[in-house]
Amino acid sequence: MSKRSNVALTASAVLAASMFLSGCGLFGKEKESLDPPKEVSYLKEGEKLDASPDTETAGEEKAETVMQDVYLIDRNGLVVAQTLPLPKTESVAKQALRYLVADGPVTDILPNGFRTVLPAGTEVDVDIDDGKAVVDFSEEFSSYDVKDEKKILQAVTWTLTQFDSVKTVELRVNGYPLTEMPVGKTPISPDGLSRADGINTENADAADITNTRPVTVYYLAQGSEDHYYVPVTRRIANTEKDDVVAVINQLVEGPGMQSELISALMDDVKLMENPKIENGNVVLNFNEAILGPSENKVIADATLRSIVLSLTEQPDIESVSVMVDGSSDLVNEEGESLTAPVTRPEKVNTGSF
Repeated sequence: MSKRSNVALTASAVLAASMFLSGCGLFGKEKESLDPPKEVSYLKEGEKLDASPDTETAGEEKAETVMQDVYLIDRNGLVVAQTLPLPKTESVAKQALRYLVADGPVTDILPNGFRTVLPAGTEVDVDIDDGKAVVDFSEEFSSYDVKDEKKILQAVTWTLTQFDSVKTVELRVNGYPLTEMPVGKTPISPDGLSRADGINTENADAADITNTRPVTVYYLAQGSEDHYYVPVTRRIANTEKDDVVAVINQLVEGPGMQSELISALMDDVKLMENPKIENGNVVLNFNEAILGPSENKVIADATLRSIVLSLTEQPDIESVSVMVDGSSDLVNEEGESLTAPVTRPEKVNTGSF
């Protein structure tokens, strides 16, 4: 039984809130993103800046920054993406890591309730080649608190692997590769770190971890002004053959009783048939419980977004289409018809500061 009795009112509020999904759709010929178009450009490592002649306009200040995800630690001790305005640069990966350093450039824009993961004074260099990011820290890196050791590994890995050019991460200190972390001795695979290693990992329910595999799902946490999405890696039994079904089951089950998180899917949500994946799009046919209290075929934005974020962590899934009892006659919270498959949003959360 998931923790619904104590959070029913909170979950209802979450499902009623509009959370960034204006204009998303399902089932059209063209895939639509969960995020609306932005007036900023997203740069990949090594891309050149566009030095347009019209920069001296009313939008000059916005044009000089780019919204970027950095992974910070929230008030619950969880590693979470926050989207912050960072200065434009060609070295976006290096800059993103610099914004993980305590007392560094992130100080003035650090969202309420969040803190950085890297010790003050840490300097960082990043070299990306053939899908691997080699991160070289200065000696100040080794002065972190041992309780943050795994959180550092996760924050660095997930901050860097948001870029298409990065699949794995190698850590070094003063040029020397790390085979284990310097304080708590957490081992580091010679193959490097990746998202497959998990984030905010829960192993409590896995009696025999060797007969399980990880899946990452997105639950909700309460921020100072709004809810935000938190990735949690859970272990599922190898007897569960379908990862898509397993992800939906974990969302329905919800976080543990002691968790500060909640799920956007209610206990009675069920898949009516096996998911179908074709050309990177997965089609899900739910019962009417996916609509929550709605009587007008409305899927709550929080529900849709948590499903899409969770499923697009799977390597073979790029978008999600939703049906209810075999019907695609659905709308979003703005009353707009959902006609195209929904792709993963550019950014997970938008920080408030």
